[in-house]
Amino acid sequence: MKEGSVNVEELAELDRRYVWHPFTQMREWMDPLVISAAEGCYLIDIKGNRYLDGVSSLWVNVHGHCNPHISRGIEKQLKKVAHSTLLGLANEPSSLLAQRLVEISPPGLEKVFYSDNGSAAVEIALKIAFQYWKHIDPESKRTRFIHLENSYHGDTLGAVSVGGIALFHEVYGPLLHENYSMEAPYCYRCSRGLSWDKCGFKCLDTLDGLLSSKANSVAGLIIEPVVQGAGGMIVQPTGYVSEVVSRCQKAGVLVIFDEVATGFGRTGTMFACQQEGVSPDILCMAKGLTGGYLPLAATMVTPSIYEAFLGEYGEQKTFFHGHTYTGNPLACAAGLANLELFDRDMTLPAMQPKIEILSKRLRDISDMDHVGDVRQKGFMVGIELVKNRSTGEPYPWDQAIGAKVCIAARKKGLIIRPLGDVVVLMPPLVIKENELGLLVDVVKECIEEVTGQ
Repeated sequence: MKEGSVNVEELAELDRRYVWHPFTQMREWMDPLVISAAEGCYLIDIKGNRYLDGVSSLWVNVHGHCNPHISRGIEKQLKKVAHSTLLGLANEPSSLLAQRLVEISPPGLEKVFYSDNGSAAVEIALKIAFQYWKHIDPESKRTRFIHLENSYHGDTLGAVSVGGIALFHEVYGPLLHENYSMEAPYCYRCSRGLSWDKCGFKCLDTLDGLLSSKANSVAGLIIEPVVQGAGGMIVQPTGYVSEVVSRCQKAGVLVIFDEVATGFGRTGTMFACQQEGVSPDILCMAKGLTGGYLPLAATMVTPSIYEAFLGEYGEQKTFFHGHTYTGNPLACAAGLANLELFDRDMTLPAMQPKIEILSKRLRDISDMDHVGDVRQKGFMVGIELVKNRSTGEPYPWDQAIGAKVCIAARKKGLIIRPLGDVVVLMPPLVIKENELGLLVDVVKECIEEVTGQ
């Protein structure tokens, strides 16, 4: 088959016939939108139609599509070597990127273990935490992890074991190892009927109970700090993360921050946990690490954790884990170029006025009849649609209201995706003010259209 010889209809048919899409009910997959190009904050389909990328191509794009600086960084590395293993060898980009990650990350994280996606980064974190305690005490019973209810940390079995979304995870129950679930700070639907500014973090009572009675069996606690992403863009109240860290430290429990979604500027700071001035023992990152160009992830740890794996060859303290493409030079070159742009273009300072503009524009949506809650932290936004605003009654699942809003938006030139009936907005960090206005206007129009307001 020659390049360029396939037309739009043929490509769509090839997709329907051969491709199994993630998180997609394929029985309903009828009319695929075929993306063939991109520019800045826009995706372009094979017919030449342009769509504002309202979710950064699943939360990964940072500086816009086809950014020339990142492209040049990859091209320069491509002329040297595309890949060589990190098993027994080193390469220049992975070493340089590791140095930069240590410089920009929360204090105390000084070692970088590479992988290629967020699920793998979490899987590595869990295995490191478990094996750390075995090295500290061979008789250790610390085999379980604490996670938030409604949590999502990836799709590998270890990551699913610390997930709390029944729709995604329940079917795999027989394959999973047992862990502990703690109450999440879902303030809009607080199970206690309390106000977040006066409750004194009552939702941490379940954590206190676990740390009091189960600490000796806990290898670590894992949390998405500040915002629970796939759980519905649930923004945690100020001070919550600090309280979690403080209580875990007092109980001698390792803290793992999953910043796969929240890292690299999404919340307005490089990492979300920096807003609370706290550091974890282990930090997971991926998605925006390469600016949305190539798969790359990293798991960072403190020196004390790393040193527990050091020993004589015969002691077998090695971390026996690795990936073929660990520390891939092309991906690391993209990561370096991505971080250079943060410095060169002052990306984070430039975001701040746009965050305020977005917040003001979202007020119009928050007053709509079928909008129960609008949650925002930086450029991470969740708009929860409800059947009854006064009671918070949700729409029946089979009405797919959130999905219908996103389908309507596509017809108006905007690509967004829902989490159930939570409409998610997460544009690239370089989006312009007029594009932010377009983003909010289209979403408002589509909510009105679908809910019949």
